[in-house]
Amino acid sequence: MAIVQSIDNALEKNIGQHGISADALKAALSRAEAALDWLRARHADAGLPLLRLAGKHDDLRPIKDTARRLADRATDIVLLGTGGSSLGGQALAQLAWHGVPGVGALREPPRLHFMDNIDPLSYAGLLEKLPHGTTRFVAISKSGGTAETLMQTIAALSMLKAQNLGPRVPDIFLGLTEPAKAGKRNGLRDLLTHHQIPCLEHDTGVGGRFSALTNVGLLPAAMLGLDIAAIRSGAHEALAPVLAKRPAAEVPAAAGAALSVALADTKGKSISVLMAYADRLERFTRWYVQLWAESLGKDGRGTTPVAALGPVDQHSQVQLYLGGPRDKLFTIVSTEAKGLGPCMDAELAKLAGEPGFGGKTLGDLVAAEARATAETLAKNGCPVRTIHLQTVDEASLGELLMHFMLETIIAAHLLGVDAFNQPAVEEGKLLAKKYLGA
Repeated sequence: MAIVQSIDNALEKNIGQHGISADALKAALSRAEAALDWLRARHADAGLPLLRLAGKHDDLRPIKDTARRLADRATDIVLLGTGGSSLGGQALAQLAWHGVPGVGALREPPRLHFMDNIDPLSYAGLLEKLPHGTTRFVAISKSGGTAETLMQTIAALSMLKAQNLGPRVPDIFLGLTEPAKAGKRNGLRDLLTHHQIPCLEHDTGVGGRFSALTNVGLLPAAMLGLDIAAIRSGAHEALAPVLAKRPAAEVPAAAGAALSVALADTKGKSISVLMAYADRLERFTRWYVQLWAESLGKDGRGTTPVAALGPVDQHSQVQLYLGGPRDKLFTIVSTEAKGLGPCMDAELAKLAGEPGFGGKTLGDLVAAEARATAETLAKNGCPVRTIHLQTVDEASLGELLMHFMLETIIAAHLLGVDAFNQPAVEEGKLLAKKYLGA
């Protein structure tokens, strides 16, 4: 396995009263066994297609071929979609430095633009400044009825027609949505089919926020030349201990779920902070926030997810974490950063008043700060889970994505909620369309 998890510094015996007691953790792990049985049953009967993705390979060649066709001679690719239709792709794209401060803007084409929000001025500015002849568009919506994506798509099509590119639209545009179904309206498919735009099929059994390992997430990854087979292989590593019938205590996702739910129930830890120490994991933390919040926040249950990025958020958030209310579980995601990055000149380090910096790298400092943050939180009685990635690559991120999808599903079982619906979100969508119509 590429990732190593430890919950030692979340245990009451190690950090004191705010840690989880041995009895509470044991009870939660015992309850998690039923969730693991359910996962194994759904893998066996294919009732949860997400679980079969980890071992699926026959769809990878079509994804690669489509990505290659879209990226051919393209300077820019605009991905239209929000929430789960975008965040998984963004998390994977960051492996290739997309959206990373500084270096991301210097990437070779194609440049990816994930327009997952609909600020009218941002989108209008993008459509105006794009090199229209070398830009491609991908519209993603599972249901085909997402208002934001439909409006973005209509606006892009209108722009292309205004630029006299109407005849080229079938080559410039691509859709990704559910297959046509009798009696069910799919506005995106209807719109794109009218313009003879090809559509890929969104797996009907995989919800948007769980779709990072489908073509929704893998298509952008393939556009950037990432190894999508390795992403799937990494996901299999997270699933393997479940299928091997390991006890819950030996399944990292089950241990994480049990810890989170038990701390919330017995110690009032209602906030889950995920702090990753790598720029290329920043979008992963945002993906986690949606996954955890939308899957578990039901029937008065769930914990509030918070995304953080180290070391920068040490300066903006750790004061609250240490000096504020004790209502949080912390997960620190570290990487093997030692020895990486620019090395400090000894003479310049002395001149700056920090001779100890001489010969050290930026990666040495990041590694030290990740360790120091985790230990400082624990020494101050805050429950801390650590997850360490030996490398940040396709396999490790695939494993991390599947780990947290499994953890979320198991936590939902422990909380007694449905991980796969989002009734409150649907209510808001309907009301927004009503107000728009008025």
